[in-house]
Amino acid sequence: MILKEAGVKRVLDVRLHNSSQLAGYTKRSDLPFFLRSIVGAGYVHLPAFAPTKQLLNGYKKNEFTWTEYEREYQDIIERRQPHRDLEPSDIDFGCILCSEPTADQCHRRLAAEYLQQIWPNLTITHL
Repeated sequence: MILKEAGVKRVLDVRLHNSSQLAGYTKRSDLPFFLRSIVGAGYVHLPAFAPTKQLLNGYKKNEFTWTEYEREYQDIIERRQPHRDLEPSDIDFGCILCSEPTADQCHRRLAAEYLQQIWPNLTITHL
């Protein structure tokens, strides 16, 4: 298992919709059990890192380019300042979870890069 091999201690869920049926076994109600049982990892939902519904839906409908999405997401995060509720130790050996298969065009990469600006010693590894 990739998470276990990477030494992940906590999954940081930054999804806007983490309880829909499309989430399958990664639903908010099921995921903590599976992580604890299979990986030995904890689970934290961090909705302050999720995009707004308007931004996410607009991007899915091609109303925004990826560049526009990035810029708007960064503005949202700057306004919210979700790092204020975290310490670097909260994300140490953490894995940011969202719904996209790769980090290239995904807000989890943007969230990780935001945190790295706040805490420059943070190392980002894409699994």
